Amino acid sequence: MSATPTSSIETNHDARLPVGEAGVAALVAQIRSWGAELGFDAIRIADIDLSHAEEGLQTWLAQGFHGDMDYMANHGMLRARPAELVAGTVRAIVARMPYLPLQAERQAAGDDWRSIEWDRLRRPEAAAISLYARGRDYHKVLRQRLQRLAEKIAGVVGPYGFRVFTDSAPVLEVALASNGGLGWRGKHTLLLDRDAGSMFFLGEILIDLPLPVDPPVEAHCGNCTRCIDVCPTQAIVAPYVVDARRCISYLTIEHKGSIPIELRPAMGNHVYGCDDCQLICPWNKFAVSATLSDFDVRNGLDAAALVDLFNWTENEFNQRLEGSPIRRIGHERWLRNLAVALGNALRGPLPETARARLVAALRARAADASELVREHVAWALDA
Repeated sequence: MSATPTSSIETNHDARLPVGEAGVAALVAQIRSWGAELGFDAIRIADIDLSHAEEGLQTWLAQGFHGDMDYMANHGMLRARPAELVAGTVRAIVARMPYLPLQAERQAAGDDWRSIEWDRLRRPEAAAISLYARGRDYHKVLRQRLQRLAEKIAGVVGPYGFRVFTDSAPVLEVALASNGGLGWRGKHTLLLDRDAGSMFFLGEILIDLPLPVDPPVEAHCGNCTRCIDVCPTQAIVAPYVVDARRCISYLTIEHKGSIPIELRPAMGNHVYGCDDCQLICPWNKFAVSATLSDFDVRNGLDAAALVDLFNWTENEFNQRLEGSPIRRIGHERWLRNLAVALGNALRGPLPETARARLVAALRARAADASELVREHVAWALDA
């Protein structure tokens, strides 16, 4: 998140852009071309006026729907005001990068990749890990490539002010992306596109160049409520409103403490994140596979058993998941999540040999040094 050397962001913007509409249009086309070369499947120029999103953000925070994510409230309305976040900002280059692992497409062998994921959720001993987290940490991948894109622009226009972001600063990414026409906000609050579904990461470059903006696109959710209906914990409390405190992704990733007992049974075998609202979405039949090997599955996380992951020592956890977004939750929360999934498996029908294997693994950690782990293991064994 850096800028090319420049004495001041308060310069004559137009002087740095090509002369005439045709020249500016050629620059924008070049930016899109560079973006494609860097692995982005869509690049748009967005208006930074997010005033329309402020009321919703204020209401969401006031209702406490952000849970333990204090950082969501710490910056107040700064999230909806890019020009206050980075002085001089007049536009945002918004970018989209698909992450659906290539393996998923190959494994499906022509079948719908979503059926494979639904099947995993029906197997209680299998570990369900969100698709985006099975490969390399996307933060580094996107940030580095957005930085390179920003520097390529500098090679044409000269020094200019910019900052690169990807899920790393107080920015309303979906609102910005919607402004630029990358897609529309779905009822599950994720960005949707008719040609790419929602299986992609978002990133943005806040810039001080007055490039022509792309228009928003029309929403196409209609009367569909499948994402709301399928949510295991009913976290989507209304169209376009998620109570993070009930969301499995929040509970398994952001939440640091004990998982509420009343929500544990509904978590099933989800141990890191949840894709259910995306799996059910009709638009994801058009989901685009990743073009970068960074998002290839690592450590067999697309076919892992709960017991095997639960048996990892802390050293194994750190070594195997080096470079993975999962590593940031730490071994303690990893074991917490797995204990809940193991407990849910024990609460259903299992062959006796499988049940014995799960119980043995849990008992081996019944006296874990972590009180958090011990609590969730005890709950699991109380099945």
